[in-house]
Amino acid sequence: MTSITVDEIVRATGGKVLCSNLEAFSGLSIDSRNIGSGELFVALRGERFDGHDFVRDALQHGTGALVSIPPVEPGRQKTIIHVKNTLKALHDLARFRRLKRNIPVVSVTGTNGKTTTKELIASILSLRHRVLKTTGNFNNHIGLPLCVANMQGDEEFAVLEMGSNARGDIRELCGIVQPDLAVVTNVGQAHLEGFGSIEAVRDTDLEVLDYSETVSVNNDDRFLMQGMSGFTGRTITYGIENPADFSATDIALAQQGSKFTLCMPKNSSIEVTLKISGRFNILNALAAASIACELGISPGEIKQGLEAFAGVPMRLEIRSFSGALVINDVYNANPASMEEALKELIRLKKGRTVAVIGDMLELGVHAEGAHSSLVKKMNRLCIDLLIAVGPEMQKASAEFSGVCHQAASSDEARSLLLGVLEEGDTILIKGSRGLRMEKVLAGEDKPVVTKVGNAL
Repeated sequence: MTSITVDEIVRATGGKVLCSNLEAFSGLSIDSRNIGSGELFVALRGERFDGHDFVRDALQHGTGALVSIPPVEPGRQKTIIHVKNTLKALHDLARFRRLKRNIPVVSVTGTNGKTTTKELIASILSLRHRVLKTTGNFNNHIGLPLCVANMQGDEEFAVLEMGSNARGDIRELCGIVQPDLAVVTNVGQAHLEGFGSIEAVRDTDLEVLDYSETVSVNNDDRFLMQGMSGFTGRTITYGIENPADFSATDIALAQQGSKFTLCMPKNSSIEVTLKISGRFNILNALAAASIACELGISPGEIKQGLEAFAGVPMRLEIRSFSGALVINDVYNANPASMEEALKELIRLKKGRTVAVIGDMLELGVHAEGAHSSLVKKMNRLCIDLLIAVGPEMQKASAEFSGVCHQAASSDEARSLLLGVLEEGDTILIKGSRGLRMEKVLAGEDKPVVTKVGNAL
């Protein structure tokens, strides 16, 4: 494990050492509650918090702090480094360590599928290489640089997810990590409260083009492809509906997982059996394969890496619940991901279809129209029963043509679901992260055990 030295922190940030008791740290932390004994606490300041309020607590367990406000009592045998701005210092240190470790960096952005695509790429590369990847929701201006700054130094590749809420976000992250290759999965209505329009969403995702020499893009997304017209670097395409460099044929979707033929350049093809469900996850697999191939990974290893991936928690998990089949897709929601999840609900239905749907947040002035449109889609798909969670879904549910119940919270939705549930139902549970829709299944759900290869 390569430590983070005081010298490189000072060189990267221009900071000043106020007091010192050691030359290096085992890592960085921004949370005083779980800081490790050898770690440096970075006192970040935000609109609603100030890490400097917790420096004293952090120093009780950690070995030092990076601050913009020197502590009154720095603590004995602790190291304090002073900088003008701790967030900028974190960015500068991440950039310094990334450039010091000159390895291929892959960035993954887009509206939907970022995390799964990132995990699939990492699954392939990890078969023979040390890979740095963003974990959890570490995809923003804090999490991503923290991940990169904590790199151990023996990594051979980095696969980094990039999220955005407003124009310039992807540009800022690219400036830190300097990606060599990029994936843009798709463009949809998400975070419109910050962006204002779907055109702004596309422009922001495509900020990655100014930094990456090679970009892999979803050729089934025509709106995305229109934005690629001025890119002069290398473009790789993937898709199912439209001709592409990487495509899928002979697709067979099972209750859990799928099987398809992965078609690659030079008339090469391999049979792939995924453990993860959904047609859109085949697109994510194609994106991962395109990047892996560009990095020189063999078709056999691409197949092995794709097939080894078991999925991301709370993203299109197929589970059982009191005798019903449940699509547990509660990590987040926007109009595009809602539509894909509803398609899976219809594809997997055996008895009644039940949609437990929470609000899609951060849509701003587009919220009312988006929720109304979602309910109309449910009507066209003939969903039998809707449990509408949150004010926007409750309002839009007045247009629902089937049986409808309204819930103010996920806890209330759970009670309603238990009251109407029938054995053999097929249930979709989905909503934005702020509604904590995972509570609907709390304590009683378990995975559906399916041998994917035998189920097709």
